[in-house]
Amino acid sequence: MTSKHASKSHQVQHIALLGILTTLCYVSRLLFQFLPNVQPVTVILLLITIILGTRDGLIVAILSILISNINLGLGVWTLAQILSFTIIILFTGLIKTQFTRIPFIVMILYAGLTGYVYGFVISAVQAPFFGIQNFWAYYLAGLPFDTLHALGNSGFYGILAPILTPIMQKFLKKYYR
Repeated sequence: MTSKHASKSHQVQHIALLGILTTLCYVSRLLFQFLPNVQPVTVILLLITIILGTRDGLIVAILSILISNINLGLGVWTLAQILSFTIIILFTGLIKTQFTRIPFIVMILYAGLTGYVYGFVISAVQAPFFGIQNFWAYYLAGLPFDTLHALGNSGFYGILAPILTPIMQKFLKKYYR
């Protein structure tokens, strides 16, 4: 097999993996929609960004939000969600370039922190659209939901990181090394 064919094969495999991860985000978002702000999407995106890279994290984030919001409802919040995840993914990508290994407990805490970052960005984007004059009152009213998101993220990171990390690393070794 020539390198040109191998490269195309790797591209197809990579696109397939991103499709599977997008589907995982979509399905997990639907499965946990009955729990306010508790879903594994943020953690899946963190793991994708850390293991596969920022570009792949952004691709899966945007696709999974658009696809799931077609089912759950599109609105101003869709843009806010995409912006929130973009900020989290870009910051995570920056952290990845600065540190080669981050302790598991630190990543659990970081995953929790992203729940608060997500909620802050959502509030900052949505408040002006809804004509809310007092941003801080609006943000503080949503803080219990952000806390649920943070706790969910920490718990899901503890569960999903040991499962998804080896799967994605195996993919990288098989197709890119």
